[in-house]
Amino acid sequence: MEKGTKRAFDVVASGLGLLLLSPLLAVVALLVRRYLGSPVLFRQQRPGLEGRPFFMYKFRTMTNERDAEGKLLPDERRLTPFGRFLRSTSIDELPELINVFSGNMSLVGPRPLLMAYLDRYTAHQMRRHEVKPGITGWAQVNGRNTLGWEEKFDLDVWYVDNGSLCLDVKILALTVAKVVRREGISSESHATMEEFRGVGKS
Repeated sequence: MEKGTKRAFDVVASGLGLLLLSPLLAVVALLVRRYLGSPVLFRQQRPGLEGRPFFMYKFRTMTNERDAEGKLLPDERRLTPFGRFLRSTSIDELPELINVFSGNMSLVGPRPLLMAYLDRYTAHQMRRHEVKPGITGWAQVNGRNTLGWEEKFDLDVWYVDNGSLCLDVKILALTVAKVVRREGISSESHATMEEFRGVGKS
């Protein structure tokens, strides 16, 4: 795909999205502050294009509850019903439009995972970083968190090799349908997706 065309599409679409969704973003921010506390935004370093780190933004969905030793409780304990609602509707992902507008992410691309995973990828899996990470992607519309890691990475690499503006539009349309139906939000045994430990170790 022509990089200039993809970038122009990202800037226009994310800019319009931020403008049109600003009332919703403001209301959600107030609700997050009331029910989950501050900070309202979850900010975490993730690997971007070529694995270069950037800070990704999402609405917070968990509390900061800790055990007697001061350690954070498991995700399942800290994820509130309100947080589950934000995740199931993908509203928690909306602040990533800021990342798209600023150029760290694209609307469509492999999802940015954890920095710790970089050393666990095979050479084939590492190819997912040949393009910018996305808010949604080919793996997200083909199973999302119900897929195994290797399946997900194969779909990511397929997108790297076959990406186009038409495919991006198709993925965005499929994403809207998935969000409306709330499909593929969680894996079978975890609140989101179990940790990737490397090939043969997950």
